[in-house]
Amino acid sequence: MSSEVVRPAAKARKAHGERKRRSILEAAVDIASAEGLEGLTIGRLASEMGMSKSGLFAHFGSKEDLQLATVEEARNVFIREVIRPAFLAEQGLARLWKLCDIWLVYVRGGVFRGGCFFAAAAAEFDSRPGPVRDRIAEIMKEWLATLRRAVVEAQEAGQLDRKVDPTQLAFEFNALELGANWAFQLYGDRKAFARARDAILERLCRHATKSGATSLPVQKGKPK
Repeated sequence: MSSEVVRPAAKARKAHGERKRRSILEAAVDIASAEGLEGLTIGRLASEMGMSKSGLFAHFGSKEDLQLATVEEARNVFIREVIRPAFLAEQGLARLWKLCDIWLVYVRGGVFRGGCFFAAAAAEFDSRPGPVRDRIAEIMKEWLATLRRAVVEAQEAGQLDRKVDPTQLAFEFNALELGANWAFQLYGDRKAFARARDAILERLCRHATKSGATSLPVQKGKPK
C-alpha cells in the first residue's frame, strides 16, 4: 500500500480520536462542575458517554490524568467564554469592566452545569496537595493576574486613580464574583449577580478619572 493512501487514513483516525477526546472532556467538565472532580471517575464518565471503561482508558490512563485533562478543558472554555471576548474591548478601564461583567454573565448563563468550575474545584482541592490542586491554583492565579494587569493598564491610560492598589482591587473583584456564584449555587439567588455587578461598578466609578468614567456604563441612580 502506498504512503499516499496510508497518510490520509492515519490523519482521519487521528482527527476522529481528537474529536472523541474533546467530546469526552466536554462531558467530564459538565459532570465535575456539578459533582466535583473526585466524583469524576472512569466508570462514571463511561456510563455518561455510553462507552466501555477500556475505551476511556485509551484516552486517559488514570483518574488523575482525567482530572488534569478536565481542568485544562475547563480553562479552555473559560478563555473562550470570558478572556477572548473581554480582550476585544479597548485596553484600559473598558477592558477591566468587561472582564468583570462578562465573568458574571458567563456564570449566570450556565456555561457549566455547576456554576463556576474553578470556584468549585478550588474549594474541593484547596487542602489536598498534589498536581491537580497545583494546576487549579495556577489557573486561579492567572485570572487574578489578568484582573490586576487590567487595573494597571487603566491606571497607565490615565483612566483610574494611580493611588489604587491593583492587587487589592483585583482581590475585591474576584471576591465579589465568587460570592455571587456561591449565593446562586447555594440559594438559587440570581439577584446576587446584579449585586456583585453594582458593587464592582461602584468601585470603578469611585476610582475612575474624568476621562475613564466615559468608558463605564451609567451607575444606578447616578448620571455618567
